[in-house]
Formats: sequence, structure tokens, C-alpha cells
Amino acid sequence: MDPIAQARNRTITREKRFQLLVEAVVDYAIYMIDPDGRIASWNAGAERINGYATDEAVGRHFSMFFTEEDRHKGLPQQALELAGSAGRFESEGWRLRKDGSRFWALAVLDAVRDETGTLIGFAKITRDMTERRRAEEALFESERRFRLLVDSITDYAIFMLDPAGCVINWNGGARRVMGYTAGEIIGRHVGCFYTEEDLRQGVPEHALKVAGTEGKYESEGWRVRKDGSRFFAAVVIDAIRDSNGELVGFAKITRDVTERQQAQIAIEQAREQLFQAQKLEALGQLTGGVAHDFNNLLTVIVGAAAMAERHADDNGKLRSLLGHIRQAAQRGEDLTRQLLAFSRRQPLRPEVLDLRDRLAALARLLDRSLRGDIRIVLELPPDLRPVDADPTQLELALLNVGLNARDAMPDGGTLTIAGENVALRNEIDGLAGDYVAIRLTDTGFGIPEDIRAKVFEPFFTTKEIGKGSGLGLSQAYGFAKQSGGSARRSKERRVG
Repeated sequence: MDPIAQARNRTITREKRFQLLVEAVVDYAIYMIDPDGRIASWNAGAERINGYATDEAVGRHFSMFFTEEDRHKGLPQQALELAGSAGRFESEGWRLRKDGSRFWALAVLDAVRDETGTLIGFAKITRDMTERRRAEEALFESERRFRLLVDSITDYAIFMLDPAGCVINWNGGARRVMGYTAGEIIGRHVGCFYTEEDLRQGVPEHALKVAGTEGKYESEGWRVRKDGSRFFAAVVIDAIRDSNGELVGFAKITRDVTERQQAQIAIEQAREQLFQAQKLEALGQLTGGVAHDFNNLLTVIVGAAAMAERHADDNGKLRSLLGHIRQAAQRGEDLTRQLLAFSRRQPLRPEVLDLRDRLAALARLLDRSLRGDIRIVLELPPDLRPVDADPTQLELALLNVGLNARDAMPDGGTLTIAGENVALRNEIDGLAGDYVAIRLTDTGFGIPEDIRAKVFEPFFTTKEIGKGSGLGLSQAYGFAKQSGGSARRSKERRVG
């Protein structure tokens, strides 16, 4: 056989093999189209996907596979023109089967030219991607619903962070809780929500590190809104990893629990106040009973000492000793009166008092009693209501508080005496109604946190031995309670 015939046979063999290969493919529709777009060949895959037998498809225009909308837009002709000019055209879209049903197709149209470069047709490959398309649509719909769900949650700030801790999305709850819009916050580091104290301590970086290594980080603490205000937050940070275990970011959930925190603080304060009230009440009952009995004994001692003095005749030494006994007993009587005041057993002689006059007189008394480096300021409104109280005990109580203020200002300062009409609604020791608040405020070093709860207890003092009895503030407290009011120490103090 001559070489030309051999070459022709080899070519025929290759073409037959190629045709057999194309015919065997059933997952792809592979067929030829002439330059006008008419089908010239048809494989088994095309029959399976499009539903047409070979004799039903060959000779017909390939536009029959396009939807009515796409034909109206001229997409089949555009595909031929683009493939003819560029050599290739690739697209995805809905196509039609013989039975009229639609499927999502990935189509590639390649121009076929002869050895002279003349266009002789097109090779068309179509794959049915309906299942993938439906899966993508289902995933998209699931993500859309999830986004709607997350964005509709307004009680929780839910957002994502990249591995470096920068915000990459933002829900409606985050907008409400933090105050930022998505455009203002996306791209910024999560540290912008933390307080200056936490930033100095590296709390944001620590939180991301723990979440990244352990998978989760939980904490509670103060956070900062856009306007600079603080809120107490419960925070959860979860690490997000891909299928290979690589960290791709963090999911962060923040809830504003300020009201819960404030309620907890209020409960603790109320519990502490109740405990202090019960303790002072118990101390009052104990000291009241002891003071009453002790006062009876001291009365006997004072009386006996006075009688003995009168019968001591000219024994000067004996008279001096009896005088010391009587003076010591009288001093004991003064202390028991203060204990009785604390226990609310001191007899009172209440009368209606003009507080403006009484407090002005007290200021003058204190001005004479205190050091010259302490300035006294009166703040009394003209409509200050009168009160029903024992004037002597009121003056003693305020004098006791004023002397304590003096001791808190060893380098001088200002003592402010203020009066104010107040309406109470059970916020102080269950008192309700119209009252007058008298405040003595100094610019001294204040009361240390660890002893504030003890200042009204009898005999409690921070002064050196012999410098104070520890009964001044307890007398003020007992007088206020016995007069139908209350006494409180405040954390606030004036400066200046």
C-alpha cells in the first residue's frame, strides 16, 4: 500500500476512534454546529441531556435549546458571533429539553476552522449543572435567611472578625448596642470597644489569643459605645476554622447586661445595708441595756461620792480623791447618755425648729471650735422646712459630725453645712414622705472603703488611744433614728 493510502487509513482510524469516544460520553452533550447554527452531529450525551434523538436534532437550529426570553434577546446569534470572532464563547444559563423542562447549562462554543482559516462550524459542549445550581441556590437562600435572622436580632451584637481582630460584618443588634453603623465600624479593630484600662492591659489581644488556641473565650466587663458611654457586657468569642483547620476569623457575640449588673449591685448594696441595719439594731439593744444598768450604777457612785465629800471635813487628800471619783463617774454618765442615744433610749424633748437659724448658729459655734485653717460654708435654701427635733441633741449630733470632719482635714480645708428639702420613696431605710436632709461635707481625706460600714458603731474609732471615745457618730446615728429619720455616710466629698 502506498504511503498516501496508509496515511488516509490512519486518519480514518483516528476519526473513527474520536467519533467512538464522543459517542461514548454521556455526561456531556457534544455536537457540531454549522456556521449558520444548525446541528450537524449529535452524541449520546446530547440525547440524554436534551432529550432529542439524533434524527430529531440534526439539521435543526441550536437556538431551540434556548428559552423564549433568551431568544427574544438574541442570545443564540450573539453566541455564534462572539465564538466566531474570539474563537470561543462560554456561558451559563437556563436551557430547554425536548419535554419543555428547564435545566441549568454550562455551555462552551468553540469555532472550528479549516487549514486555510475559514470558519467551517462550531464545536458545542454542554453540561447539565442543575444540581449544582440548585445546591448553590439552596446555600444562597440559607445564607440569606441566616443573614436576615442575625440582622433581625437586636438584643445581641453579632459580628465577625478577621484573624487580626478587625470587624468584617455587623448586625442590627451591634448597631443598637454599640452605636456604630456598618460603614463606620467595618475594618476597624475590635479594641475600639474596650476601655482605656483594658487596652493598657492588652485585654483584646488576650481574648483573641485564648479564642484562637482554645476555640472559645467568655468574659464580662465594661465596654465603650460610639458616644463614649460605658455599658457592662457579656462577651463570647468563638474561633472559626476552615475544613483544613486553618483559622479564618472569629464570631463575636456581645450582650448589654448593664441593667442586670446594676440590679446585682443594688441587691448587694441592699443586702449590705440590711446587714448593717440589723447589726446596728443588735448593738443598740445590747448597748442600751448595758448603758441603762451602768448609768444606774454611776448615779449611785456620783451620789455617794458627793455625800462622802461633804463628810470628809478637813481631810483634803480624801476630798480630792472623792472629787476625782465623782468627776470620773460624771464622765461615765456622759458616755452612757451617748450610748443611750445610739440605742434610741435617750429621753428627747422635741420642738419645732427653724433649721436656717439653728444651722447658722451651729456654724458660728463650729467656727469658734475648729482651727483657723478650716473654712465653714453654709448652703441653706430660703424655703428650708422646719423640723420637729430635740434642739440640744440635734446640736450635739451635728457638732460630733463637725468635729470628725475637722479631724479629717489636718492641713485645713472647707466644711460645708447644707440643708435641702427632699421627698423620699423608701430609698433610704424605708422612709417615705417629706423630709429635710442636712449634709456636712468636708474636703478631707475621706473614709477608707474598708471601714465605711463601721463608722456608726459605738466605740469604733480610727484615732489614737485617748484621742476619742468612738461615740460621736454613733450618737448622731441614734439621734437621727430616734427622731424618725436616718443617718448615712456618703462616698462623695467636696474638693477645693
